[in-house]
Amino acid sequence: MINTFLRILFIVFCVLHVKAQDSSLLVKEIQFLGLQKTKASYLNDIISTEAGDIFKEEEWSENVQRLKNLAGVMSASYTLDTLDNEVHISVNVEERKTALPIINFGGIRGNIWFAVGATENNFRGKGDVALAFYQNNNGRHAGQIYFRKPEIKNTQWGYSFGLNSWASNEPLFFNEGTVHYLYDNNAVSATGIKHFGYHRQLEFGGTYFVEKYRQAEEQELLNPPGPTAFGVNKLLTKIVFKQNFINYNTFYLEGHELELSYQNVYNLDDFNWFNSLAFQTKYFSKPRPKINLALRFRLAISTNDSSPFAPFVADSHVNIRGIGNRIDRGTAQATLNLELRKTVVEKKSWGGQFVAFMDSGTWRNPGGRLSDLWDTAQFRQFIGIGMRLNYQEIFGATFRLDYGIDVFNPKQRGLVIGLGQYF
Repeated sequence: MINTFLRILFIVFCVLHVKAQDSSLLVKEIQFLGLQKTKASYLNDIISTEAGDIFKEEEWSENVQRLKNLAGVMSASYTLDTLDNEVHISVNVEERKTALPIINFGGIRGNIWFAVGATENNFRGKGDVALAFYQNNNGRHAGQIYFRKPEIKNTQWGYSFGLNSWASNEPLFFNEGTVHYLYDNNAVSATGIKHFGYHRQLEFGGTYFVEKYRQAEEQELLNPPGPTAFGVNKLLTKIVFKQNFINYNTFYLEGHELELSYQNVYNLDDFNWFNSLAFQTKYFSKPRPKINLALRFRLAISTNDSSPFAPFVADSHVNIRGIGNRIDRGTAQATLNLELRKTVVEKKSWGGQFVAFMDSGTWRNPGGRLSDLWDTAQFRQFIGIGMRLNYQEIFGATFRLDYGIDVFNPKQRGLVIGLGQYF
């Protein structure tokens, strides 16, 4: 009886196995349709299927989403043409422009700035990034040239390099009061990129830069403390691990991303070391068809030197909208940004959104204690509203306008304008 049952079980298994084999479709060819600029060889490196593989529907759902996550792709879909046990896959791609002018400007009390230039997020149709811009910070000249190749063909490696010149008016905080410095930073950088599958990567490299400070002529204090002028040569090394599970569907985002970075700065003049460690995560959800929720949390800590030249800042352009320019500095920080993006107009090429946001932050004073992070005197809490105009046929073409107000001090407020989402 048992032997008979085992024979029947074996026969059933064989039949099901043969049937499964018969129903398997072998991918004969993958063809991309609608391409104008993007190279088919680049898209073949992005998807996980090759000619000769077994067709899997769930795998192709992931492949389509991978394509939609690319800067140069506005939408993607696929169709199948089967013959016997072979399938021909046609991928229909609708491209969008990736060459975008950089036109950023802002006006916060005591800080007027603008930047003009151009960025290309699908350089030569291979997903490379190239940008160049000029920036003016209260009459001070700056700019950047940058190139990034995320992945060298048929490898898990990439690289980037850049030239950067930064000039600004930096308020530094002494016991006697605020002293304004004219700050210049000229740098050259290079990194290597190692991919671990599609969602994870490690970036490592270094930057050589020269910093120069000199006191501005106009000061709040009659006899400002601190050095009149000085310059230092420094070498920065860094390592950054990033895990990205964010999916794009037009201007809606869903998923999460986390980034862990370590930096070491070596002063070539006095041979001192400086270290910093930062963790940042982003989370996006779409609870309803017209609503996108966005969250960004950042926690960072550095060598706790008792110096006014602390690395972390509270700034309208970086972490707290409306707070102003370089309003505070610290050697540790915790910041939280929350946004509710409500779509009010949605067309094929563009969309409009209203935004309600809350930005919070706290800092450890230079030379202070970690308990500074939960000191209410250090805490900043801003709320505000804004708007977004998203033009889908150009990657990153989002016009942003936000107005933030301090919950505890309504006189502290500001307008922030720019291109691209705040985060």
